[in-house]
Amino acid sequence: MYNVKQEQYLKVKVETASPGELTLMLYQEMVKSLLKAKQLYAQHQFEEMNRSIYKVRDIINELTITLNMDHTIARELYDLYMFYQRHLTEFIIKRDEQMLDDVLEFSKEMVDTWKQALLIVRKGGQHVSV
Repeated sequence: MYNVKQEQYLKVKVETASPGELTLMLYQEMVKSLLKAKQLYAQHQFEEMNRSIYKVRDIINELTITLNMDHTIARELYDLYMFYQRHLTEFIIKRDEQMLDDVLEFSKEMVDTWKQALLIVRKGGQHVSV
Protein backbone atom coordinates (compact mmCIF):
# COMPACT_ATOMS: atom_id res chain seq x y z
CA MET A 1 0.00 0.00 0.00
CA TYR A 2 2.81 2.39 0.91
CA ASN A 3 4.59 1.81 -2.42
CA VAL A 4 1.41 2.50 -4.39
CA LYS A 5 0.89 5.82 -2.61
CA GLN A 6 4.57 6.68 -3.05
CA GLU A 7 4.37 5.93 -6.79
CA GLN A 8 1.21 8.04 -7.11
CA TYR A 9 2.91 10.93 -5.33
CA LEU A 10 5.96 10.68 -7.56
CA LYS A 11 3.80 10.52 -10.69
CA VAL A 12 1.96 13.71 -9.71
CA LYS A 13 5.23 15.39 -8.75
CA VAL A 14 6.78 14.61 -12.15
CA GLU A 15 3.68 15.56 -14.12
CA THR A 16 3.41 18.95 -12.42
CA ALA A 17 7.12 19.82 -12.34
CA SER A 18 8.72 22.50 -14.48
CA PRO A 19 11.60 21.52 -16.79
CA GLY A 20 14.06 22.91 -14.23
CA GLU A 21 12.46 20.90 -11.42
CA LEU A 22 12.57 17.75 -13.56
CA THR A 23 16.26 18.32 -14.19
CA LEU A 24 16.84 18.70 -10.46
CA MET A 25 14.96 15.45 -9.82
CA LEU A 26 17.16 13.65 -12.33
CA TYR A 27 20.33 14.90 -10.65
CA GLN A 28 18.94 13.92 -7.24
CA GLU A 29 18.21 10.43 -8.54
CA MET A 30 21.76 10.24 -9.89
CA VAL A 31 23.14 11.00 -6.43
CA LYS A 32 20.85 8.43 -4.83
CA SER A 33 21.80 5.74 -7.35
CA LEU A 34 25.52 6.50 -7.08
CA LEU A 35 25.41 6.28 -3.29
CA LYS A 36 23.64 2.95 -3.62
CA ALA A 37 26.28 1.77 -6.11
CA LYS A 38 29.05 2.72 -3.68
CA GLN A 39 27.35 0.78 -0.90
CA LEU A 40 26.89 -2.26 -3.12
CA TYR A 41 30.50 -2.00 -4.28
CA ALA A 42 31.68 -2.07 -0.66
CA GLN A 43 29.55 -5.18 -0.12
CA HIS A 44 30.94 -6.85 -3.26
CA GLN A 45 27.45 -7.05 -4.77
CA PHE A 46 28.67 -6.21 -8.25
CA GLU A 47 25.63 -7.30 -10.24
CA GLU A 48 23.32 -5.04 -8.22
CA MET A 49 25.96 -2.31 -8.30
CA ASN A 50 26.02 -2.46 -12.09
CA ARG A 51 22.23 -2.00 -12.19
CA SER A 52 22.62 1.21 -10.21
CA ILE A 53 25.40 2.36 -12.53
CA TYR A 54 23.28 1.61 -15.60
CA LYS A 55 20.47 3.65 -14.08
CA VAL A 56 22.86 6.59 -13.71
CA ARG A 57 23.97 6.15 -17.32
CA ASP A 58 20.31 6.20 -18.41
CA ILE A 59 19.79 9.43 -16.46
CA ILE A 60 22.82 11.00 -18.12
CA ASN A 61 21.45 9.93 -21.50
CA GLU A 62 18.12 11.56 -20.64
CA LEU A 63 19.88 14.76 -19.58
CA THR A 64 21.89 14.71 -22.79
CA ILE A 65 18.93 14.42 -25.15
CA THR A 66 17.15 17.32 -23.48
CA LEU A 67 20.00 19.77 -24.14
CA ASN A 68 19.30 22.68 -26.47
CA MET A 69 22.56 22.75 -28.41
CA ASP A 70 21.92 26.33 -29.55
CA HIS A 71 23.41 27.44 -26.22
CA THR A 72 27.09 27.32 -25.31
CA ILE A 73 26.35 25.98 -21.85
CA ALA A 74 24.47 23.05 -23.37
CA ARG A 75 27.51 22.10 -25.45
CA GLU A 76 29.67 22.34 -22.33
CA LEU A 77 27.23 20.17 -20.37
CA TYR A 78 27.24 17.67 -23.21
CA ASP A 79 31.02 17.37 -22.94
CA LEU A 80 30.75 16.90 -19.16
CA TYR A 81 28.05 14.26 -19.55
CA MET A 82 30.18 12.33 -22.04
CA PHE A 83 33.20 12.60 -19.73
CA TYR A 84 31.26 11.16 -16.80
CA GLN A 85 29.67 8.47 -19.00
CA ARG A 86 33.19 7.31 -19.85
CA HIS A 87 34.08 7.43 -16.14
CA LEU A 88 31.18 5.11 -15.35
CA THR A 89 32.19 2.72 -18.12
CA GLU A 90 35.78 2.67 -16.90
CA PHE A 91 34.60 2.15 -13.32
CA ILE A 92 32.66 -0.93 -14.36
CA ILE A 93 35.76 -2.31 -16.09
CA LYS A 94 38.53 -1.23 -13.69
CA ARG A 95 36.62 -1.02 -10.39
CA ASP A 96 38.51 2.19 -9.52
CA GLU A 97 36.31 3.70 -6.83
CA GLN A 98 37.75 7.18 -7.42
CA MET A 99 35.97 7.25 -10.78
CA LEU A 100 32.68 6.60 -9.05
CA ASP A 101 33.48 9.29 -6.49
CA ASP A 102 34.20 11.77 -9.30
CA VAL A 103 30.77 11.18 -10.83
CA LEU A 104 29.13 11.43 -7.41
CA GLU A 105 30.86 14.74 -6.68
CA PHE A 106 29.75 16.13 -10.06
CA SER A 107 26.18 14.99 -9.41
CA LYS A 108 26.07 16.57 -5.95
CA GLU A 109 27.42 19.84 -7.35
CA MET A 110 24.75 19.81 -10.06
CA VAL A 111 22.03 19.24 -7.44
CA ASP A 112 23.27 22.28 -5.53
CA THR A 113 23.56 24.36 -8.72
CA TRP A 114 20.04 23.52 -9.87
CA LYS A 115 18.59 24.22 -6.43
CA GLN A 116 20.17 27.68 -6.52
CA ALA A 117 19.02 28.26 -10.10
CA LEU A 118 15.45 27.32 -9.23
CA LEU A 119 15.48 29.68 -6.24
CA ILE A 120 16.66 32.51 -8.47
CA VAL A 121 14.00 31.70 -11.06
CA ARG A 122 11.24 31.58 -8.43
CA LYS A 123 12.26 35.02 -7.24
CA GLY A 124 12.37 36.36 -10.79
CA GLY A 125 9.48 34.38 -12.25
CA GLN A 126 11.47 32.88 -15.14
CA HIS A 127 11.81 29.29 -16.35
CA VAL A 128 15.13 27.42 -16.27
CA SER A 129 16.06 25.09 -19.10
CA VAL A 130 19.27 24.18 -20.87
